[in-house]
Amino acid sequence: MQKSIHGHKVLKLIREHNQPVSKSELLTTMVQHFGSESRFHTCSAKELNAEQLVELFLDKGKLSLKNEEIHFVGCQCNH
Repeated sequence: MQKSIHGHKVLKLIREHNQPVSKSELLTTMVQHFGSESRFHTCSAKELNAEQLVELFLDKGKLSLKNEEIHFVGCQCNH
């Protein structure tokens, strides 16, 4: 069984990329970095796939979507 990856590792990956990316590019990068079968969790959600995690971060304002590109916004969590 694969260990769940905390969503903050994904936020860190996006922040370090330091430029906006399309959603498909982000999902491809997540698969390349974490594997296609990876599951993710946050403080408020468990067992998310990559697309669900990105949608959660968009909904929570940690990422934003502008002109079909995802931008890193940030996080107020203490992880």
